[in-house]
Amino acid sequence: MQPNTLLDAILDEAGISHSGLAAHVNQAGRARGLSLRYEHTAVARWLKGQRPRGQVPDLICEVLAARLRRPVTLDDIGLGVPGEPTSAHAASLSGFVERATALWRSDEQQRPHLLGAPAVTGTPAVMPVWEWENPPEDIDVSRGGARRVRSADLDMLRAARTHYEHMYRKAGGIATRARIVGFLNAEAGVLLRGSYNDATGRRLHRATSALVAIAGICAYDSDAHGLAQRYFNQALRLAKASGDRGLGAYVIALLVNQSLFMGEFRQSVAFAEAALRAAGRDITPALACDLYAMQAKAYARLGDTAGAYACIRRAEAAAGRIHRGQEPDETEYVQPGLVNVQVAEALLGLGELGPARENALAAVAAEAHDRGRVHRLAMLSQVELSLGEADLAADTATRMAEQARGMESHRLRDRLRSVRDSLLDSGYSGTGRAAEVIDGAMRVPL
Repeated sequence: MQPNTLLDAILDEAGISHSGLAAHVNQAGRARGLSLRYEHTAVARWLKGQRPRGQVPDLICEVLAARLRRPVTLDDIGLGVPGEPTSAHAASLSGFVERATALWRSDEQQRPHLLGAPAVTGTPAVMPVWEWENPPEDIDVSRGGARRVRSADLDMLRAARTHYEHMYRKAGGIATRARIVGFLNAEAGVLLRGSYNDATGRRLHRATSALVAIAGICAYDSDAHGLAQRYFNQALRLAKASGDRGLGAYVIALLVNQSLFMGEFRQSVAFAEAALRAAGRDITPALACDLYAMQAKAYARLGDTAGAYACIRRAEAAAGRIHRGQEPDETEYVQPGLVNVQVAEALLGLGELGPARENALAAVAAEAHDRGRVHRLAMLSQVELSLGEADLAADTATRMAEQARGMESHRLRDRLRSVRDSLLDSGYSGTGRAAEVIDGAMRVPL
């Protein structure tokens, strides 16, 4: 059940409260001979994704149409009947833009029904990837609007993506998320509703997709998994409108990473295969490297040793083809040593401790941004502890905790907590001090 951000947005536009909508629906129902007793709590459930029964969706449209003085359809309020064809507008790119901007608005207002929504699994999770990979394509993405989109606007969006990505790496997703969502509402949404020809529209949708992907990363880092998934799916739809298959594959890599975290290992493998297959020649060596490495981790967790080693070889081969300056901005995260830490994790899962240590040491020795260094040190500490090298593991864990200070991130907290618990559970002497340092780094609540 996904939050109904369209209903939330149109209620705000109409200037009607939850209690007010309930009262007006009750009144409209009496005109049809219905005895309804809805209160604000019912509206709150509708906003969480519950579908009202019977004639109530039509009554909501009637109430809002009278208030806004224009026709309001079930698709407009997010209550189109499942299984029935949606209106042409709702299925169009402009209809998607309305749904996307409604989500951004609800996120900026920190709606609790949106922030706490779980990620979907199964067919609902797979469909956005299937729709990206398969026809129909967007023939013309031009649009007529009040504001003409210029090259300077696109430059601003690209600069914003770089800005917020660096902020995320330095301060974490919790601190960055509110800033980027505010930017999406104030700037990107206005541009998407503006005026542009097809060529400019392609570039606009590409730049917005890359920015929305960072918003999804920040939501994922904030433990808002349902919200992160919706952002990633939005970024995927925008990437399709841009016509850039490589960008779409990058977004799918983010979905693969989230699937790994959620324990959906077969889905991780399938998504990575879809990205590699559909992007074809548009996929860059850096992105191929990351996708194969994540597949290796998934296979290792599934106990498929042959599959894991095959993907490790492909990841290492792709890493050897990476040339700096020939990659798009989005794959900058695939820095030297990233494949090593990914391979180390897969090998650790397979019980290959010696090769895992070699890769973990290579990852730590390579240059990395602040956030990446935390993950690399965490992996090295876990490998050292598995080898019985408690003193080395404690020293590495201490360096990891010091590096993580100042970052507001649930994912980094997870890594720190996992290393801390492993140190304490090991029973080795000398690990207690490192655990205390980690506790100190996590003392301020997020």
